[in-house]
Amino acid sequence: MKKLKLRIRNGRVMDPANNIDSIQDIYIAKGKIVALGKAPDGFVVDGEIDATNRIVCPGLVDLRVHLTEPGEEHKATIASETAAAASAGITSLCCLPDTTPVIDTPAVATLIHERARQAGKAKIYTLGALTRGLAGDQLSEMSALKEIGCVGVSNALLPISNTLIMRRAMEYAATHDLTVFIHAEDPWLRNNACVHEGVISTRYGLYGNPAAAESVAFAQHVALIEELGIQAHFCHLSTARAVRMLGRAQYDGLAVTADVTAHHLHLTEMDFGLFNSMSHVRPPLRTQRDRDGLRAGVVNSTISAVCSDHYPHESDAKLAPYSETEPGISALETLLPLSLRLVEDEVLSLNEMLARLTFMPADILGIKAGRLAVGDAADICIFDPAETWMLSADRMVSRGRNTPFTGWEFTGKVTHTLLDGKIVFGPKAVS
Repeated sequence: MKKLKLRIRNGRVMDPANNIDSIQDIYIAKGKIVALGKAPDGFVVDGEIDATNRIVCPGLVDLRVHLTEPGEEHKATIASETAAAASAGITSLCCLPDTTPVIDTPAVATLIHERARQAGKAKIYTLGALTRGLAGDQLSEMSALKEIGCVGVSNALLPISNTLIMRRAMEYAATHDLTVFIHAEDPWLRNNACVHEGVISTRYGLYGNPAAAESVAFAQHVALIEELGIQAHFCHLSTARAVRMLGRAQYDGLAVTADVTAHHLHLTEMDFGLFNSMSHVRPPLRTQRDRDGLRAGVVNSTISAVCSDHYPHESDAKLAPYSETEPGISALETLLPLSLRLVEDEVLSLNEMLARLTFMPADILGIKAGRLAVGDAADICIFDPAETWMLSADRMVSRGRNTPFTGWEFTGKVTHTLLDGKIVFGPKAVS
């Protein structure tokens, strides 16, 4: 698609990073923002988008996405999921290294980057594997992974049981200025459980995953982080206890950040239903007290990003008995609407909510995204904050239809998404 000279007209431009919140025009040329408010001298538009009564904000940045390509294309592809991201206003995705093969060599990362470029719907940033094959016993070639463009390293959902290996991995990552992305979960306390240890697990006779599985692992990692002085990011926290521990670590001056999934800010163990496998996620849905603690952590910026933790599955993956189903939600298309519900519930202001979906996750990744200043890439989300709609699985863009939010009514609908100045979702610009 040709990069046109565009004008986005009369929208409410909101850029939390630059403290912009006003009705004004945006001018785009050669894939970048060239002016806000007044057109540059001699600027002749090829087309314009009328954004009257709509919010114009930076394209959303999703910190946590499971890509099923390469390796599990029967679930979804890079092309299908970046199209779903575009339909949801997301222009930057961070991919975990748990593909098949694992992202532990430059070749796999290059393949993903190239297929994302070919699809042309969203930018994909990769996390490299912390250990070879995510096996937890040998360190990966982090220098080569960084050179090819990996923005951090992680062992995804797989544990490193030997703490000495974890220490060496952290030290190696630090020498290459790579952030370590951590899934804090003690595998023995988890004991392969699929629900939170509490009322629901007891009622239905299921093994429970206790809150301590997260807090114990969190404390262990914080001890190493404090010892080594490294940069680390905790992924998808699920307990109020971990949020308090994170706040203490930040108060003590440790370079630690964290994110939370949008669904953990709304659902609790009580949404288990009658063995509803669509609610099977990892970490599990916790108590209402945990949900409230997570919300409080987002409000006070202890938790600095809200992510989707998108994991698309084929229908068969959710049809087995609950404990045997695959965990995960197809969550790209509900990231913004669930976040907007926090605004409706007066948990966050609209500006605060957008900050946690734009520049704050971008800063964690160390990428140039989530901003609308002159000279920035024209990665833009336009949405109607007043439009109501109902989520229907058969109308989802993602090939994964596994969501517990089917039938939910949401307010706020994306109308356009621009990537480097090109409209990748929504009607064409009017000449």
